[in-house]
Amino acid sequence: MAVIRKRIGDLLLDAGVISDEQLQKALGQQKELKMRLGDVLLSQGYITQQQFIEVLEFQLGIPHVQLYRQKIEQKVINLLPQKLAEQHGVIPLRVEGSKLVLAMSDPLDYYAIDEIRMATGLRVEPVIASKDELVRAIKRYYGLQETIEQINQNLQSQDSDELIQPTEEDDSPVVKTVNQIIIQAVQLGASDIHIDPQEDSLRIRYRVDGIMRTERTMPPNMHSVIVARVKIMANLNVAERRVPQDGRIEMDIEFRKVDIRISTLPTIHGEKVVMRVLDLGNTLTEIDKLGLSDHNQNLFLKAVESAHGVVLITGPTGSGKTTTLYSALSRLNRDEVNIITVEDPVEYQLQGINQVQVNLVTGLTFARGLRSILRQDPNIVMVGEIRDSETAEIAIRAAMTGHLVLSTLHTNSAVNSISRLIDMGIEPFLIASAVNCIVAQRLVRRTCTHCMESYTPIIEELSLLERHGVAVEKLHRGKGCGECGQTGYKGRLAIHEVLQIDDVLRSMILQKHSDNQYRDHAFEHGLIPMMKDGLIKAAEGLTTISEVFRVTSKD
Repeated sequence: MAVIRKRIGDLLLDAGVISDEQLQKALGQQKELKMRLGDVLLSQGYITQQQFIEVLEFQLGIPHVQLYRQKIEQKVINLLPQKLAEQHGVIPLRVEGSKLVLAMSDPLDYYAIDEIRMATGLRVEPVIASKDELVRAIKRYYGLQETIEQINQNLQSQDSDELIQPTEEDDSPVVKTVNQIIIQAVQLGASDIHIDPQEDSLRIRYRVDGIMRTERTMPPNMHSVIVARVKIMANLNVAERRVPQDGRIEMDIEFRKVDIRISTLPTIHGEKVVMRVLDLGNTLTEIDKLGLSDHNQNLFLKAVESAHGVVLITGPTGSGKTTTLYSALSRLNRDEVNIITVEDPVEYQLQGINQVQVNLVTGLTFARGLRSILRQDPNIVMVGEIRDSETAEIAIRAAMTGHLVLSTLHTNSAVNSISRLIDMGIEPFLIASAVNCIVAQRLVRRTCTHCMESYTPIIEELSLLERHGVAVEKLHRGKGCGECGQTGYKGRLAIHEVLQIDDVLRSMILQKHSDNQYRDHAFEHGLIPMMKDGLIKAAEGLTTISEVFRVTSKD
């Protein structure tokens, strides 16, 4: 069957995006300037980049991808020489059997497709990407490969300690490599960057939407210079490799302020570095955006707007507890109240709120900071985390003397928090008198809206839904696309259970009842378990049952 090769000018003309007069002018300029027709039309302002992409996407059925969301393996990049990638403005995305998926700004550039097919020996399947994104991606992937090779050459010609010295220069290969690792993490929305030394390699791993993935593998001899550069950026002791160190980096990336917390840990293969990425431009500040159901949100608002008492947010590390606390503080932040926090660390700075950083070196612990805060005439106190009985008791007694206290606790469920406080040595009468509300939460991955599809639930899913009283005929899942990196998920949302401490429950706490008895009473009086809250959100198409089960099955 003969392949009909359409011309981009005809497509744009048929779509009504340009006039025949504009096309003829552009064709004339194309011969003079020796540029692609699409580039001429863009440079003359006849069309926009978005119009160009939409015409190609809808007229030809060629999918559009956003490159900054794509995970491209180095072995795929190595298939196409840098010279060809730069010459044609293309970048390979992945190999599927004998097919190479190639991102192009002009998928009708058949000369480029033929040349790349001959160079790689693979059949080329084009997808559309914007020209600006392609330029950045080529610079990112091929540029980083070039700097890695430069570092290796330098390491062979000089001692690694000498190579560390010039890393303050912006054009140093080490500086470029570390900066690119951080920039790519921010573009992908990663919460953490892991620099993992192994016996035969150095792994760069990102945690995206709560899931770890290996982004890049480097030669093991690069470990020392990469770690040294990170230490210099965080003002840490470069020579000290035997003990853990903590530091902080502030950067401006793509017009966004990013705060990065650095933690080093000596391992048998060298220092492991974890960088926690805090994107200050993406802080949630409204309770309405936390994903609480109407029932749970009403209970939570009632608790945080009380004049006094303790409100606890519980869950494992990385479950969004701090975000929930900050959202509550933002709502309570008014001119007529005095809000003071004690945190370790202060993750986000809130305007109008006095925030205190724990400093163990100087002896400023949670307990000591909390005592001092109570002498500062506060209305509302936020304690970053209750870690010991001393902090817990001071916080609870502060609530009994007319303060509203917000804090976090590491427990598996809302009900478990009561027993946890008792195990820490807090008297039951103090818990019963002071605690108003306990919120437990987890983060689940959100179904990608770009590739979402409906399906009929299987018997096991229907049984699980029926057991929790959730009725649904269709469920939704992401089939995987360029937007979500073929995972079917993009972003995260929280699932919750909110335990309101009523008079009956206070009486049960005084009598030291079991967790099961607390739970039975709570269920009878309207507590929506976290599993059910997640299943309701799965039924609404926000997430999937497997994702809910992943984060709640151990509870």
